[in-house]
Amino acid sequence: MNFDRDRLRQELNLFAILGAFITNIFANIFPLKGENIGAISNTVFQDVLIVPANYAFAIWGLIYLGLISLGIYQALAFNKTEPRLRRLGYELAIASACQILWVILFQSRFFALSLLAMLGILISLIRLYLRLEINRLIVNRKQGLLVNAPISIYFAWITVATIVNVASVLDWIDWQRWGLTDQIWTVIILVIGAIIAILVGLNRKDRAFIGVFIWAFLAIAVKHISLPLIAITAIILAIILTFLVFSGSFRPLSR
Repeated sequence: MNFDRDRLRQELNLFAILGAFITNIFANIFPLKGENIGAISNTVFQDVLIVPANYAFAIWGLIYLGLISLGIYQALAFNKTEPRLRRLGYELAIASACQILWVILFQSRFFALSLLAMLGILISLIRLYLRLEINRLIVNRKQGLLVNAPISIYFAWITVATIVNVASVLDWIDWQRWGLTDQIWTVIILVIGAIIAILVGLNRKDRAFIGVFIWAFLAIAVKHISLPLIAITAIILAIILTFLVFSGSFRPLSR
């Protein structure tokens, strides 16, 4: 019975990751209603200043390279009963299913519902991050590279994406931001994002997690270089996070 459950877990996680990857490819090549995610972001949400420059989304290539590698690694026969990989459970499959749902909902312009799907991804990754004790357990280099790093990077980017998704939905419903200007509101969101990165990064000594926020902040600065308040804030926060990444308080991700 354990053998069957282990095999089911392995296969579901792998095929769900591949399914999400294929869905993202098709969503860009053959988008619903003729608009891909980038086009919608650049038109419907052009006034949401927390959205980074288009090149930032190239990180999905790295994310899926890591996730597919993790999916294959955990599906190998000799890892079927590996104790730590068993703790993956079905969270990767759930996150991937929510990712597919998010793409469909967002391209269909059900933006509020897409936020619920995004939260489904985020919650699954939080559970996985905690369950695997990322950077709390000393692991070998193979697990550091094929398990810890992909989950940290994916978790960090989904955290960024959730912040952007929330800001986009608030803009969609015409929320007035308590009377704050677009730029002041964006600066507040940037600071909140930096605080999240610092809290998680320092607590777990997670360079990969913080690195994703640095990438996002620099892309926001590049997109809004004509808005000094946002660009300078994003650059300063990126510098602070970079300093933390290279500070001596960080221990290696693996041994």
